[in-house]
Amino acid sequence: MTNLQNNDQPRVLCVGAILWDVIGRTERHMRVGSDVPGRILRIPGGVAMNIAMTFTRFSLTPVLLGAIGRDDAGEELMRAAGSMGMVTDHLYRSDDLPTDVYMAIEGGNGLIAAIADAHSLEAAGAKILRPMEDGTLGSGDTPYNGTVALDGNLTLALLEEISHIPLFSKADLRIAPASPGKAERLLPLMNHPGATFYVNLEEAGLLLKHDFDNASDAALALTDRGAARAMVSDGGRPAGFSADGKVISQAPPEVMVTRVTGAGDTFMAAHIAAELRGEDAEAALTTALKAAANYVSGNSPQ
Repeated sequence: MTNLQNNDQPRVLCVGAILWDVIGRTERHMRVGSDVPGRILRIPGGVAMNIAMTFTRFSLTPVLLGAIGRDDAGEELMRAAGSMGMVTDHLYRSDDLPTDVYMAIEGGNGLIAAIADAHSLEAAGAKILRPMEDGTLGSGDTPYNGTVALDGNLTLALLEEISHIPLFSKADLRIAPASPGKAERLLPLMNHPGATFYVNLEEAGLLLKHDFDNASDAALALTDRGAARAMVSDGGRPAGFSADGKVISQAPPEVMVTRVTGAGDTFMAAHIAAELRGEDAEAALTTALKAAANYVSGNSPQ
């Protein structure tokens, strides 16, 4: 197999949920029990996949690490990922586990409800990391030293293992919680020396057991708690980024919101891509906010 640690090879690993999104969208405001007309879409999704899709739009080649079944849904998802230029050679493929799925309802008043069925990813566990230890992407003696986008859909046990095993010790580790309900799973990674956390204001509060008035205060609190760097978003309000004892803040562009699912993943991926291009902290945050605004308004992130 190809050793992807060479400088002329893809260097961005996307580790976590790779699945199908089934999303119902309507322009109408909804409440519990609403039954309204709208559109139902089935598209590639999952945190790791959403990040990877944005990377391809910024001329990066993502390498996927996750679990996809050998069912019809899995074969279709593999073809979709390949057609977008993603490296799928290292995915864990199971004959027994079905391809995961995420279901959401979005109304004119935002996300109404969602259920993430990532049971196959959780069941696969550490098997998805085999390419990082068998010499393909790295090993315990020569750990992968590029950028890794890691999502919180992994089990708490596996995230705890990742926090201290040699395989991730040299990585530029970029971490997303997947959802507020899974934010606390990330606590073991707080002291990883190369970790950048990407969370929203609610998730920051759950991680630190504290309510914050703004993203900048939350980002600073995360680095004070041990994170090397922290990015906190807050919807249409200013985002905050804390690193090296400094905090910067910028407000996102004002746009008409037409979709929600995947916005945070797009924001994270665009920020990573900007930093890998060499943009400074202010410029990278601007790039990320613009990409997320374009996404939620229904346009391409770039």
